[in-house]
Amino acid sequence: MTLFIYLVGTLVVAAVLYAALRVPVQRYFRTRGDRVVNCPDNGEPVAVRVDALHAAVTPADASDRFRIESCSRWPQKDGCGQMCLAQIEAQPTDCLVRSQVDLWYAGKTCALCGKGLDGLDWTRHKPALQSPDGVTMEWSAVKPESLWAVMGSHRPVCWDCHIAETFRRQRPDLVLDNPQRY
Repeated sequence: MTLFIYLVGTLVVAAVLYAALRVPVQRYFRTRGDRVVNCPDNGEPVAVRVDALHAAVTPADASDRFRIESCSRWPQKDGCGQMCLAQIEAQPTDCLVRSQVDLWYAGKTCALCGKGLDGLDWTRHKPALQSPDGVTMEWSAVKPESLWAVMGSHRPVCWDCHIAETFRRQRPDLVLDNPQRY
């Protein structure tokens, strides 16, 4: 009987915690991540990060729900009016770096092998890109504030080709290119 009461009590506590934390946890995960917006001060792209914890626990209709946690123009421009928040409030997911990269890859094929790049899987085989000089790199090497410039000058590459090209660049002594047989 004591075990039954313990189990029921645990289930009640779990249900109350779920009901209380479900919305804030969802808000937290929707709000976190780097974003690229145009700085109202100079019109240039900047990388900002919203304080996701603050946004998660602040009511959705509060005027101060979003606030900038970090900006690529800080500390020089620290203490700005954070007018870029209007862009984030208008389109909270569209300005996320991952959303913009996903949109850039939509309908594209790998510049090296021609494989389609729709439906990216960021957890397993992350997409890469090729610079104008032919070097492949991962998106983690791209500063978010230079995202738009990189998208204009680089080409999309699949994960497999990026790994092969990285190996070819780092260990050319182990690579043997066989000519195609007809």
